[in-house]
Amino acid sequence: MNSTPLSFNQLLNNIIVQIINPLIMLIAAAAFVLFLYEVYQLIRNASSGTDQADAKRGVLWSLIGLVIIFSVYGILNIVTSTFHLDRVTPITNTTNVIVPKR
Repeated sequence: MNSTPLSFNQLLNNIIVQIINPLIMLIAAAAFVLFLYEVYQLIRNASSGTDQADAKRGVLWSLIGLVIIFSVYGILNIVTSTFHLDRVTPITNTTNVIVPKR
């Protein structure tokens, strides 16, 4: 176990990379699935006026959600650049694993 304490920048970088990034991607994927579902509802209910209006509203709100999610991702990158933190990178395994030879 590593006994050296983390600096604030390392801690913040770990939080961003290991918690916030996957959470943003999960929410973005859910919003995209919702968008596709609402488009399906819009096509399916093309003849019904009230159902079509509900589907249009759903498409609009899912697009607004996607814009907000990707804006948060952009703001996160701006903040990390401003405070000279590491760029957002994917989660990697930093432990040394010894593989036995066969």
